[in-house]
Amino acid sequence: MPNTLCCYPSIHMASQFKPSRRTALTALAGAALAAGLPHLSIARQARTLRIGYQKSSTLITVVKLQGTLEKHLAELGVAVSWHEFTNGQPLLEALNVGALDLSADVADTVPLFAQAAGAALTYYARETPAPSAQAIIVREESPIRSIADLKGKKIGFARAAGAHYLVIAALEHNGLAVSDIQPAYLTPADGRAAFDNGSIDAWVIWDPFYAAAQQHTRVRLLVDGRNGLADYARYYLASTPYVRDNPRVVAQVFDALRTAGIWAKQHPDDAAALLAPAWGLDKNIVAAANERRTYDVRPVSVQNLERQQQIADVFLANKLLPKRIDLSQAQIWAPAG
Repeated sequence: MPNTLCCYPSIHMASQFKPSRRTALTALAGAALAAGLPHLSIARQARTLRIGYQKSSTLITVVKLQGTLEKHLAELGVAVSWHEFTNGQPLLEALNVGALDLSADVADTVPLFAQAAGAALTYYARETPAPSAQAIIVREESPIRSIADLKGKKIGFARAAGAHYLVIAALEHNGLAVSDIQPAYLTPADGRAAFDNGSIDAWVIWDPFYAAAQQHTRVRLLVDGRNGLADYARYYLASTPYVRDNPRVVAQVFDALRTAGIWAKQHPDDAAALLAPAWGLDKNIVAAANERRTYDVRPVSVQNLERQQQIADVFLANKLLPKRIDLSQAQIWAPAG
């Protein structure tokens, strides 16, 4: 069973994999990140919690904008610094090499690559699945009418993201494989440009980028993650040593996220108004994206990691993961009580 960390545990650290060239490169990347943020070493001495997030990290953004977490952590003598990343992969790499302490939510696929690289990371929260919050879309005038029509076509999506798993699942459900399409691995920004100028035939994207495309471009939905294709659960992770040494801080973050999720759902107009200027998006776009996400923050369970194992095995079969990983060895933090 996964190792569960509660509020004041002593934890057993799993042995690390033998260092590889990728691990060395990741370490260099982390060193470069730290070099680019020279205040971090000073911040550590001042007991600063370093949080990494991305644009789709809604609840962390709410917490950041409302200032609630800083207020509660100040009582523990802890400050907060915020560091934005373009996507989940470099975020978790920075977490692994010690340039960050906690991450905001990442798609369910992202932690698998960190675990394959031997990262000492702990799951500390999750959002319940939001399968309609990512989708495969085409331009409205496209002749593509079904997943079967994607055969031979150029499809844009972020490699190793939740969108990548949705592609694989949708294709397999229709008797196809990734080898039957032309993958174009693109960040959300590059994917939007490629989609708008017609250099890709379809785009696989998640909110809020999905909602923005619907607002500004005439698009048609081919399929989203519903009907069992792809859950699109989102997970929050932390450095395992940080969780071990700072359980009260982790508990405060968990409570702040859960409170933010409840507030966002109970006050959708206020949430959209708060997030729109921070994201540089129209309020209606933010509202549409928030409608599709659950923002239901829960502890991570053994059953959740069984689903993670299924995704990992699919990625291994598609030669995305370098080796099989065992999610039963993953570290889990659980709130007291």
